[in-house]
Parts: sequence; C-alpha cells; structure tokens
Amino acid sequence: MIEVRFHGRGGQGAVTSCELMAQAAIAEGRYAQAFPSFGPERRGAPLQAYLRISDDPIRLREKIYHPNVVVVLDPALLASGAVKDGLKEDGVLVANSSKTVAEVRGQCGYSGRTAVVDAAVIAQQELGVPITNTTMLGALLKAVELVELDSLKAPLDARFGRLAEKNLAALQRAYAETEIEE
Repeated sequence: MIEVRFHGRGGQGAVTSCELMAQAAIAEGRYAQAFPSFGPERRGAPLQAYLRISDDPIRLREKIYHPNVVVVLDPALLASGAVKDGLKEDGVLVANSSKTVAEVRGQCGYSGRTAVVDAAVIAQQELGVPITNTTMLGALLKAVELVELDSLKAPLDARFGRLAEKNLAALQRAYAETEIEE
C-alpha cells in the first residue's frame, strides 16, 4: 500500500487531487481511498488530504501519520517544516515551489528524495488561474508511479468537463518540468 498526504489550503484542490487519483487507481483495478482532514471549513485555511492506493482491500479508516509521499500545494507551508512530519525515511517530498530542490530541502529540513515544480506558474499559464491541484498530480506521477497518466483522463473529463483538456495539459507539462533529486 502507498500512502500519500497532501498539504494545502482550502480552495487549492487538495481534496479533488486525492479523489482524482483514487478514481484513476480504481479504474486500473486497484483499491483506493481518498478523504480530507481540516478544521473550520473556509477558503485559505490549512488542510490535509489523504490518499491510499493498494493492490489489496484497504481496511484502515484513519488519517495517514507515516506517509510514503507528501505533496505540498502551497509553498508557504514548506517553511513550517511540519510537512515532513512522519514522512518515511525512504519517502518522497513533492513540492510546488519556484525554488530549487536544494532550497526546498533547506526550507523544510528534509534531505530525502525531493521533487519540485513551479506548479503555480504552470497553472496560471495553462488554466488561467493559480490553482495547482491537477498540475501537482503531474509532479506526483513523475516522482512516484502511482497510476498510469492515461488513467487520469476519464476522472478529469468527469470532474472538469470542457476544462478537462486544459487540466490535462497542465498535468502533462508539470510531469515534464518536475525536477527530482535523490
């Protein structure tokens, strides 16, 4: 089982990201679970969302304390260092940032495998808004092969309708532009 914890703010699409990945995994014949964790529901409030993907049925029904992967949608959250809490020693940090991998590692105090992409710029250019959820899915898939990229097309179509093509373009561009260092 692979466990992924997303860190973002209300309105950035972390919950949607988890749902899209879960739908793609299920379409591939795997088991998946996606759910949020947040305090008072308001736009801009910090939140976490969780994703589990497994080849076997998932019986856990609790938040993820020790993820294999952490995805950070809001670069401001990197400075707290809390994003790396519980991240497994051989885990992967995937961050939206205009900084280099070395700068991101220094900012949050993580020295393991790190993937960085400037998702805000890509989203602004491809979608016309700086909402990074689908863009960061491209970075996540580049860092960790959770599902086939093509498996996300149907969930994107169902969720975004006529905007699905733009979201797919942002995802594919992030996949191509993500920098990864061990």
